[in-house]
Amino acid sequence: MLKAREAVLRLKEYHPPLGERSGMRLDFNENTSGCSPRVLAKLGSLTPDELAKYPERDSVEVVVAELLGLAREQVLLTNGVDEGIHLLCEAYIEPGDQVLIPVPTFSMYEIYAGAAAAKVITVQSDSTLRFPAQALMQAITQRTRLIAVASPNNPTGAVAGEQELLALAAAAPHAALLVDEAYFDFYGQTMLPHLGRVPNLFVARTFSKAYGMAGLRAGVLAGSAEQMRMVRRVGSPYNVNAVALACLPTALADGDYIADYVAQVRRGRTRMLRELDSLGIRYWPSEANFVLFFIGEKRTAFVEGMRRRGILVRDRNSDPGCAGCVRITIGTDVQTEAAIAAMRQVLLEIHYTDAMKVGR
Repeated sequence: MLKAREAVLRLKEYHPPLGERSGMRLDFNENTSGCSPRVLAKLGSLTPDELAKYPERDSVEVVVAELLGLAREQVLLTNGVDEGIHLLCEAYIEPGDQVLIPVPTFSMYEIYAGAAAAKVITVQSDSTLRFPAQALMQAITQRTRLIAVASPNNPTGAVAGEQELLALAAAAPHAALLVDEAYFDFYGQTMLPHLGRVPNLFVARTFSKAYGMAGLRAGVLAGSAEQMRMVRRVGSPYNVNAVALACLPTALADGDYIADYVAQVRRGRTRMLRELDSLGIRYWPSEANFVLFFIGEKRTAFVEGMRRRGILVRDRNSDPGCAGCVRITIGTDVQTEAAIAAMRQVLLEIHYTDAMKVGR
């Protein structure tokens, strides 16, 4: 009888609660306005011949490399950040190697590492949910082959400091250090300038968040030219579909669209934090396009109450250290005001402890 590998049988299954998502999508940290109108126009102009051919990513990688200020040999377009994580595991991990992951964080680090038969070592953040730099340093061993860090982190919005990350890379030269910058656009600080000087550093970006193209599955993995040659060996030359490749240069060229959306998100984030302060709700500072806050035992009622008002938010209670927490995506100015109005109503409805503050 055919049987999957033991590493696969032991894997945790990840089932994102997609399903029916009608309403204002403030649950998955997507661009809530959609992609640039220029991208839609590009989609409409694609010909049958373009879709009939195998996709060629080289010319688009040149464009992306120029945007990132890197050499073409340093970048690889991927099927979202997920594939970048998978390729690093395939390129560098032997069965039994250790992978360090600060938690809570993006679930796919643990899943891809586990599928590669690695021993996953999770390093728990304290109650502040800040980046646990010192604890990570102490967890490094000679068997450590990958350290995966999201900065800004999902679901907390916390960031890892530049010097903290450089210290990690220096302490584990035998390990790949992945800095996942999926939410870079809402933060503005990057590790990209260090790629030429830190040979074990990799940086991942996505076009799913600020660019509004999650459905096209396009990301980029960057590193030293020497190491990226190794990563390319384990990947497919046709990993990014022709539609995504056709649209990427158009999306990148519409800087005004991205700048306007990011500006609205940053305003909305500040607005949301002020509102949570006024409501007496505990939250964690965020540099991403979302905010994590604590509702406690009434979190399920809160999520359901928001859904009834046509607004989707994400229950993060099952994440390590996030018991009782809910995460809300920050969208446009109009969406933020609508979300705040709905929150006030729901908090009153569920008789939240500080409901008397809602009427202010």
